[in-house]
Amino acid sequence: MSRTRRTARSRHAMLAGTALMAAALTACGGGSGGDAKASGTADAKKKPDMAISVNLTGDQAKPGEPVKVTLTEGKLATVKVSDGKGGELPGKIADDGKTWTSERNASPGTDYKVEAQNTDSQSASAQFKTVAADKVNKVTINPGKATPVVGIAQPVSIVFDNPVKNKAEVEKHLKVTTSNNTEGSWGWFKDYSGNDRVDWRPKEYWKSGTDVKVEMNLNGVDSGQGGGMFVKDYNTEFKIGKDRRLQVNLDTHKMTVTEDGQAVKTIPVSAGTPGGQKASWSGKMVLMAKEGTIRMDSQTVGLGDSYDKMVDYSMRVTWSGMYIHAAPWNSGNFGRANTSSGCVGMSDANAKDLFAETQPGDLVEVTGDGSKGKADIGNGYGEWNLSWDEWKAKSALAGGAGGASQNG
Repeated sequence: MSRTRRTARSRHAMLAGTALMAAALTACGGGSGGDAKASGTADAKKKPDMAISVNLTGDQAKPGEPVKVTLTEGKLATVKVSDGKGGELPGKIADDGKTWTSERNASPGTDYKVEAQNTDSQSASAQFKTVAADKVNKVTINPGKATPVVGIAQPVSIVFDNPVKNKAEVEKHLKVTTSNNTEGSWGWFKDYSGNDRVDWRPKEYWKSGTDVKVEMNLNGVDSGQGGGMFVKDYNTEFKIGKDRRLQVNLDTHKMTVTEDGQAVKTIPVSAGTPGGQKASWSGKMVLMAKEGTIRMDSQTVGLGDSYDKMVDYSMRVTWSGMYIHAAPWNSGNFGRANTSSGCVGMSDANAKDLFAETQPGDLVEVTGDGSKGKADIGNGYGEWNLSWDEWKAKSALAGGAGGASQNG
């Protein structure tokens, strides 16, 4: 009896063991299947590494064009393109988030680093270096920073060292900002030196008190064939001073000085001798600079050996040599006759007072008979002799679109 019971217990134990083993095997198999599924889900959720492409690559990249960063997959969140000097190229991400394009061109001879991040917080970077410019173009700007206050007729004037074939492209990178939304336009022509020049002239004379800021964002801009590339930006600021106008009447031999619309002084003068090369220029001009005591040699302006002397209180009106100055040797003709070699002369006392009062940029207007006509536009600042429509037509951008000022 007891033997039978032992056999039954043994069978029960064996069955139980088999069941436990089966359960264990089943649990083991189920665990394996679950892990594989979890692993597959993780793999499915893992994003590929962020990848970007840049239009400029290597250490011989061509400058003079915008930098374009393209994302392979996803959307861009931020892009930073910086140079080795801490500068950055501003730019914008396209509406679809796939590309970023710089607003400025890549500069010559510059190391750039591109750092991008997508909307999944992944990052990617790239580097490239542009080659140096074969030829560099530079500019001379007037008024410069050494002339913080100028008169109502002063234009912004930029003369280029080398030719500018890509005038429209260069003009796009020039900006004038004023404190009172002054309307104006750029105009291209040849300077008296023969170099390319672009001036910004207001539609009407400046208003006193106007603050003016000029930005020439030319770094990385190509001048075109024969001109080379710009490798830096330029800027200048100035303020418009008193409304002063010097009005010379060749018929009455007098200069009337007005300030803020009121006549404040009448000066007897003797201008250029009529009927030849010694005649004065007429029309609207601008007081270019106050040069003080200078040597005037007639041979430098093509008048032979007519004169060679030191002249006081000299104020330049044209590049070709027309000045307003003291001329005590000609005192007998002040207010009576025009007998000079082209300049407007007056007494020492009047010249001294006028020199102290005037500022570069004051309007100089010569009227009356006996002149040799209007000076060429580049012989000083002759743009005021053109109508507004004639001036706007000199802009390199269609319809003078690039000439409008920015309100500051």
